[in-house]
Amino acid sequence: MRDTDACPGALQVHQAADGALVRVRLPGGWLTADQLMTLARSSSESGSGMLELTSRGNLQLRGITDVPAVADGIAQAGLLPSPTHERARNIVASPLSGRIGGLADVRPWVSELDAAICAEPLLAKLGGRFWFSLDDGRADVSGLAADVGVHVLADGYALLLAGRDTGVRLAPDRVVSTLTELAVRFVEVREKAWRVAELADRKVLLAGDEAGLRFTPVIQPPVGWLPQDDGRVALGAAVPLGVLSARVAEFLAAIEAPLLVTPWRSVLVCDLTEAVADTALRVLAPLGLVFDDRSPWLSVSACTGSPGCAHSVADVRADAAAALKEVSAEHRHFVGCERACGSPLTGAVLVATGNGYRALRP
Repeated sequence: MRDTDACPGALQVHQAADGALVRVRLPGGWLTADQLMTLARSSSESGSGMLELTSRGNLQLRGITDVPAVADGIAQAGLLPSPTHERARNIVASPLSGRIGGLADVRPWVSELDAAICAEPLLAKLGGRFWFSLDDGRADVSGLAADVGVHVLADGYALLLAGRDTGVRLAPDRVVSTLTELAVRFVEVREKAWRVAELADRKVLLAGDEAGLRFTPVIQPPVGWLPQDDGRVALGAAVPLGVLSARVAEFLAAIEAPLLVTPWRSVLVCDLTEAVADTALRVLAPLGLVFDDRSPWLSVSACTGSPGCAHSVADVRADAAAALKEVSAEHRHFVGCERACGSPLTGAVLVATGNGYRALRP
């Protein structure tokens, strides 16, 4: 395990093979049209001209040539409420919560938890890979195995550790405080562990942990025309290989609607009238965004690979795109080295060998 936390943020950047990499945390995946426009312009003016969607519902900008200017733009856009805690604000919530289905609207918890994390000085030491999940009962994010989380049930609120039901049930007014307290406790006992799953004994974190049911991982995003419960429409757009050009991002921002980045590297454009949704769909689909849930693009993913990552031995994104010609019954994730960054919890993970690929796991 690493002794130091190398996870990038908006201020602590990672020097990748293609330049400085900035990662912007988006609690709940939320961002406004103005915020997306700011990130798109920052990427165009000071970076690669591309935005990367991550498996935690965050955004990355690569090849940054003016880190202070980009960080200032991020702060001015309201995406950096706490310089000390910016890498700790990893909160994934059911993206459709409060709009379509679910047993409860978890959106208020996202804001409350974000504020609670930023208000606790000790959580500035929380590693950038540690994250929280809030599942509204549809079991879409609980299966992604967050370090600490809550899953809404028909008869209560289940506390999760490393994606497993602990058997503990919470009152709704204890959800945010309990998750915050567990994160503080993790900082106090973690030693060299950065994730709950790396602890030798999880009972040092929660004495009553029974490590029960694990939820099935979801790997496919909600895509297409999605009728909201209030009569409006959300559009779900998968982003091939999680790479969104700044130009397309500007088109998304021009709709001037609430946006969410999902942990499946897709984007939701929400609260649209049918007329606006129809126009947006006609404009966005030809730009390469995927609105068909049968698209082969939903069956492949990849890490950054060459030339952006010095560890990679292959251009895995190009190889993943080429693999679309091959019919496969399972999702395939292509990685350039044994670290297997961004790998989903199910499906095949194929690691580059320099002479093709081999299965990293069954």
